Amino acid sequence: MQTNFTPAQLQDSNVAQSEAILRKCVHCGFCTATCPTYLLLGDELDSPRGRIYLIKEMLENDRPADAKTVKHVDRCLSCLSCMTTCPSGVHYMHLVDHARSHIQKTFTRPLADRLLRRVLATVLPRPNLFRLALFGARFMKPFRALMPGRLKGLIAMAPASIPSPSYVDRPGVYSPTGLRKLRVALLNGCAQKALDPSINEATVRLLNRLGAEVVVAHGAGCCGALTHHMGETDASHASAAANIRAWKRELDGQGLDHIIINTSGCGTTVKDYGFMFRDDPVLAKDATTISNLSCDVTELLEKLDLQTVDNIPPLRIAYHSACSMQHGQKITTAPVSILKSLGFETMTVPESHICCGSAGTYNLLQPELAGQLQTRKVANIESLSPQVIAAGNLGCMIQIGAATDIPIIHTVELVDWATGGPKPAALKNLKTIDRQPSDYIIDSAA
Repeated sequence: MQTNFTPAQLQDSNVAQSEAILRKCVHCGFCTATCPTYLLLGDELDSPRGRIYLIKEMLENDRPADAKTVKHVDRCLSCLSCMTTCPSGVHYMHLVDHARSHIQKTFTRPLADRLLRRVLATVLPRPNLFRLALFGARFMKPFRALMPGRLKGLIAMAPASIPSPSYVDRPGVYSPTGLRKLRVALLNGCAQKALDPSINEATVRLLNRLGAEVVVAHGAGCCGALTHHMGETDASHASAAANIRAWKRELDGQGLDHIIINTSGCGTTVKDYGFMFRDDPVLAKDATTISNLSCDVTELLEKLDLQTVDNIPPLRIAYHSACSMQHGQKITTAPVSILKSLGFETMTVPESHICCGSAGTYNLLQPELAGQLQTRKVANIESLSPQVIAAGNLGCMIQIGAATDIPIIHTVELVDWATGGPKPAALKNLKTIDRQPSDYIIDSAA
């Protein structure tokens, strides 16, 4: 694609990076075949190619975003399926992130939209505040039909019961069973702490059993993904910088072999810290180091010796690959091969490359499109008649779980169970022989 940025414009690192991305696009249109919003709407401007034209025109003319550009960029899920499809290597993720930051700085949204975005950016990254909001939403559920527009989605998010805070929420060191083989830091996230802390508990329990000392570092918290994809660059960089500093202290102290992430949406962002801080004179080097140390929990588990116990049934499992996992991090085989190696009958979902509609805050900001994608995804899953759905991203689990009665469980919880941990709560009605609690107690040394 030909571009016409001025030398002065290209002095800006973000503009220069976007110009390089734009020049790689050859207008081939392969991306339209796998873009969820184009499949639903059939509008060229709701395809990656169409959005690229809009973003190019906006940035090249150095003008404030207009309502038309904002509408179509907002409809993008950032599922990154287009990056998997693109034969030219167009790094759409960095381009659309730049566009969203530009929109945030130059466009004044309607008041209701501004307020909703402010609530999401303030509440979701703060587990204690989010937990309080969930309690409030539970009381509002009977009146949900009376709520305006997108508030219905916020109210619907509230689970029937809200988990208590977990012991792994707190900074500390969780000791391995037997000889220490490696030392890892765990990103235990923000929304996951409030909505499903059992995922972090299963991760710590499993890694301890496999000989890993697990550290929840002082000062680490939200990865910054939620605010980053809303164009809130200052907020997302502040969250990321806090993590970089916290993990660097651990690295300089007793050392770290890996930084483990069990929410793939977070993993895609943490692995991009090096790019995000490329121009930071203080954090650039450390950010790259942290990105290089980061891995999804399944990437580590694939390298370790997993031993199954005898009483795990060969469940029929539909594996849902989150977009951030398969397109963002290019992790496509590890989760399925792990589950199969443990004796589960594991199937990939038809149209697995199409997003479920969660996409961070997308299901709250674009509920109609998200709902259509949710229906499509659940229909594809149910066509397999699975007993269980497995996934590696909490947002997908909530989105899919809201539309089906099939239990949906994080991959790491299934691996933990199959290798000696407790049966996941979502499988409480499944008839198996349960182990005693003493069989999976964690030794914690804070």
